[in-house]
Amino acid sequence: MSALEHPGRGPLAGLRVLELAGIGPGPHACMLLADLGAEVIRIERAQMAELVPGADPESDQLLRGREIRHADLKDPADIARILDLVETVDVLVEGFRPGVTERLGLGPEVCLARNPGLVYGRMTGWGQDGPMAQLAGHDINYLSLTGVLDNIGHPGGKPVPPLNLVGDFGGGSMFLVVGILAALWERVTSGQGQVVDAAIVDGTGVLAQLQWSLRGAGAWFSGRGRNLLDGSAPFYDTYQCADGRHVAVGSLEPQFFAAMLDGLALDPATLPGQWEKARWDELRAALTAAFASRTRDEWATVFAGTDACVTPVLAYEEALDDAHLRARGSFVRIDGVDQPAPAPRFSRTPAASPSRPTQADWD
Repeated sequence: MSALEHPGRGPLAGLRVLELAGIGPGPHACMLLADLGAEVIRIERAQMAELVPGADPESDQLLRGREIRHADLKDPADIARILDLVETVDVLVEGFRPGVTERLGLGPEVCLARNPGLVYGRMTGWGQDGPMAQLAGHDINYLSLTGVLDNIGHPGGKPVPPLNLVGDFGGGSMFLVVGILAALWERVTSGQGQVVDAAIVDGTGVLAQLQWSLRGAGAWFSGRGRNLLDGSAPFYDTYQCADGRHVAVGSLEPQFFAAMLDGLALDPATLPGQWEKARWDELRAALTAAFASRTRDEWATVFAGTDACVTPVLAYEEALDDAHLRARGSFVRIDGVDQPAPAPRFSRTPAASPSRPTQADWD
């Protein structure tokens, strides 16, 4: 079935995905596939309420675009139903600890026997093997072990968790989607499915490839406050304004740095040079005092339309009203609830507007 047969449904129209209910990066990956046009059937477990008290599929934005069916994974009859469904899909996604689906009778060996072309996506934090494979963990733990967390935070401060964006969704769901799409492409020539082992610790490491590259060249150092992109440089940091709000400064290149100083009405001749690291404290003090002299929105007006790389730090509700994001349509409202629109964009097979999940009975 070609995506051309489904105009306005996205480039993955015709792809069928079976999702065994989980939390975090697995549902996020399936949301991305659904956003791009895949038909995603989520098997909601009877045990899910025990794992996540108060879990409500109707209000969980990560579940948008799904058809939801309910099953008891301890019931052999429901397992048989799921296996019948396995024969009709292209992709299966699960996020259990290693060995769980095998014990349930839904492991890759059984599923691939029923459907040799199946791409079996496995999402875990530690991976399918290794001494920690069976241990619990969360985003912050995976970041800590890969060296990434040690580099996030201000000098003299403790490591700061970057929400759960870098591990769960950056190193996790994004790499699961890449793996699934790569396996689907390989299937075109081989006709065979395979298992995709997506581990957050692996993906997070690859996300930090630039830092590893700089480290290999002797230009990146462990810890906080010693590197270019970690807030150590006074021209790549945030500053508090007169109203207590903040601006973000990313004036890395010399011409952008000059534009920032011009907007602040600071004379470069009275300041340390941009790359005089020994005098960065002086430069930071000057920038701190300058930004503190006006409100955030006043500075936003000053720097609007310039290449100074100075932008206001917006709250979520403010981001909804940002002129650029509104022009792009970066957010959509579904049943009165604001949320990010599908990304990326496609010129010929645009994604449809996402919808809330729907409940479905077994045939």
